[in-house]
Amino acid sequence: MVQSRSSHRGAESDLIEKVVAINRVAKVVKGGRRFSFSAVVVVGDGQGSVGAAIGRANEVPEAIRKGSGAARRNMIKVPLKRGTLPHPITVKEGAARVMLKPAAPGTGVIAGGGVRAVMEAAGVRDVLTKSLGSQNVINVVYATMSGLRQLRDPVKVRRRRLALAGLLPDEPASAPAVGTLETSVLETAVEPIAVPPAASAAVEPVVAPPVAAAAPEPAAE
Repeated sequence: MVQSRSSHRGAESDLIEKVVAINRVAKVVKGGRRFSFSAVVVVGDGQGSVGAAIGRANEVPEAIRKGSGAARRNMIKVPLKRGTLPHPITVKEGAARVMLKPAAPGTGVIAGGGVRAVMEAAGVRDVLTKSLGSQNVINVVYATMSGLRQLRDPVKVRRRRLALAGLLPDEPASAPAVGTLETSVLETAVEPIAVPPAASAAVEPVVAPPVAAAAPEPAAE
């Protein structure tokens, strides 16, 4: 059963926290059995960032706190496209296999269990999902996170391919900062322009040819 919790930690108060599953683990020791708990926690901001982790402790609240802290440290960015995924993908994690497909607007989140918790925390509004393998919650959540991590933005992929093919037009050079521009102008004005000796020797001064004096006209008789 997925439990939603609101976070109140200063700047992180906008994060959505969902407890996907809580498992009780029994360890047999010499004096009897010791019980501990593991909690699968999903954390997201509802705008494309999501993380998931497992917290283990002797008490349930401490296990949830550890899982929430680990999920916040391991958040990833999902390239969403109009509230859905950019392309379909099928991912295998352990014995779990999860299929994720984009959906038309208004479809909603067609998912259950751990997949729904991850999608809602990431801010996906329309998606089609299917769990094709094991129903273990931990493997399903990790498979969903692996699928979201492998998604690529089509615009960035196209730009990278054009750049590799040499078909990407050159971007205009950005204007330098004001301080950099003034410094470069001052440096250019102060530094003299050096003329190489070979170039100065090759240039000869142009001398105009002498003008012949006009002959005097004979006097009229």
